[in-house]
Amino acid sequence: MKDLYPSRHDSVAEFLPRLDPVVHSDWHQDSPITREQAERFERDGYLMLEDMFSDNEVMFLQNEAGKLLGDPDALEAETVIAEPGSKEVRSIFRIHAQSRVIARLAADRRLAGVARFLLDDDVYIHQSRLNYKPGFQGKEFYWHSDFETWHVEDGMPRMRALSMSVLLADNTPHNGPLMLIPGSHRQYLTCVGETPQDHYRQSLKKQEYGVPDEDSLAELAHRHGIVAPTGKPGSVVIFDCNIMHGSNGNITPFPRANAFLVYNAVSNRLIAPFGVDRPRPAFIAARGEPDVITPVSGPLMEEALA
Repeated sequence: MKDLYPSRHDSVAEFLPRLDPVVHSDWHQDSPITREQAERFERDGYLMLEDMFSDNEVMFLQNEAGKLLGDPDALEAETVIAEPGSKEVRSIFRIHAQSRVIARLAADRRLAGVARFLLDDDVYIHQSRLNYKPGFQGKEFYWHSDFETWHVEDGMPRMRALSMSVLLADNTPHNGPLMLIPGSHRQYLTCVGETPQDHYRQSLKKQEYGVPDEDSLAELAHRHGIVAPTGKPGSVVIFDCNIMHGSNGNITPFPRANAFLVYNAVSNRLIAPFGVDRPRPAFIAARGEPDVITPVSGPLMEEALA
């Protein structure tokens, strides 16, 4: 397959045109989001949906997250990523396959239904993780486009994927919330530097390759500005696979926790990576025949443990 989005080949970064839609469906009266929300996602590359889950559902998810973070030895060892220079858990990957509660969350129609609409296809989970940014010691995550990495290191062919961050704690302006550059999803920024073998072992803690250069970042930020969607538990931030985003460190005493789900279109399943010889392991990027999601309705608690 021709590489439509080459990156990490040249010594100078460049902006390439986006060749894929942002919203793949035409809005209609039965769409799971409003016309205004669909237009905002098209324009800005992200969407904040508040009060998506009830207080009881939020508590149910928080209790599950607490259990998972409290007993990492019960999880697949390679999926548990610690903070740089610390034993504090930073992320737990492939969490939907290790928790029936998170699996039920990923299949919930309030999330999967929106993903199916925006991507205009059946969807599956390309990547899932529980992100935890502890108080005082939570480290930053540098600016990047997810698609650049998913394309180069995983073999995702086209921009037909999106992420959903389900807030499990208050995300405030102070405790290292997600930051995005709205509108940056409409161009593809290439990166420089050849990718080392098994780069994922380091990049999951601190990414040094597949990150944009400072001049291009400054250009994007001056052109579009920077936003940091904040909200209470139960809110959901949806963002396009190609939007530039990152987060600051957390030096407050208030931890931040999110359930992070990446939905990919079934028609966009992974092929051979476009920039490395060996793809990243399946706990980071699901390969093979996709496990297609059938959206489920109703409160989370009703079927999660059935």
